[in-house]
Amino acid sequence: MGLIEDGEKYLVQNYGRLKVAFTEGKGARLWDQTGKEYLDFLAGIAVTNLGHSHPKVAEAVAAQALKLVHTSNLYYIGPQVELARWLVDHSFADRAFFCNSGTEANEAALKMARKWGAENKDGAFEIVAAEDSFHGRTMFSLAVTGQKKHQKGFAPLVPGVRIVPYGDAAAVEKALTAKTAAVIVEPIQGEGGVRVPPEGYLAALREICDREKVLLIYDEVQTGMGRTGRLFAYEEAGAPPDIMTLAKALGNGFPIGATLANEKAASALGPGSHASTFGGNFLACAAALAVVREFEEKDVPAMAREMGQYLRERLQEVAADLDCVQEVRGKGLLLGMALDRPGQPVVNDLFEDGVIINCTAETVLRFVPPLTITREEVDEMIPKLRVALEKLERS
Repeated sequence: MGLIEDGEKYLVQNYGRLKVAFTEGKGARLWDQTGKEYLDFLAGIAVTNLGHSHPKVAEAVAAQALKLVHTSNLYYIGPQVELARWLVDHSFADRAFFCNSGTEANEAALKMARKWGAENKDGAFEIVAAEDSFHGRTMFSLAVTGQKKHQKGFAPLVPGVRIVPYGDAAAVEKALTAKTAAVIVEPIQGEGGVRVPPEGYLAALREICDREKVLLIYDEVQTGMGRTGRLFAYEEAGAPPDIMTLAKALGNGFPIGATLANEKAASALGPGSHASTFGGNFLACAAALAVVREFEEKDVPAMAREMGQYLRERLQEVAADLDCVQEVRGKGLLLGMALDRPGQPVVNDLFEDGVIINCTAETVLRFVPPLTITREEVDEMIPKLRVALEKLERS
């Protein structure tokens, strides 16, 4: 049997995998086990922001692996402290907690908020979240994910969660009670269909949370690390949170998550209140340090702004000629093309033609290439997209 057949036999079948196994990657290119080349506009779902197999990240991980891999968080870890200092220096935060994924980062943020509510707001525990949001698949992060399809079969969910329409600050304010500990939102919804909230939404949430003494949590797992053209998406709104979660691109593919918080929120998690055996380990932090240094040296968020504008213009050119395209939306290199029908056939046709994207919310084609994508690579993708969309429209 081949690798794919063995995978179908031995792996839990909880993913709808395409029948391909990639063996090599460089920049925005991938090659499968047959040698076929693909142009990657998905980047591991907004993860490899510096491109595949970035040499400085690979070198940092290899060098660290030769020195020390693991000791645990019973002791101080040099690269972890250095990474925490960098993230604090470049954000609103005062402190950082490290884990292994975005879901874990959100779980830590939610536990931090509940612990803060228990100690500082007369036992407040409720969380207000948004419709169509996605925050992860552990039981607490699933409970605040505003998509019923992900929650089906996992009841009873963690109680104390109120779901309100995304982009509606008044609905958030109305949902608050004396028992509300925190509000959690994505600055731009990724899995929910690349949905950008109205201007002033985050600033309004900041004002409401300050007035009502509620913590504000931003899930920047997908929007963070330069994806929207800023290091963090909240910067453009000028409305910092109390807690922010990161993962995905922080390690450029090496698993690492981070929960950043101001002193007020972070002080809730004292010794023994939360932990992660592998969180902030030597290898993960070495990878992330290589990433953030490259971001600083090359001004990668500026690259995302420039190429995001170019990709948007090219997508809009295609959209103008096709009735099946409703709009192009997003910021930076987090872009969505909303269709009037399911988009998976386009994903499949592009895949056969050597281009990788995906479809989210059933009808939104998502484009999240490496932030190092070039104009030439965009120009290579666009004609293939046009062909796939014209086929969809004829059908």
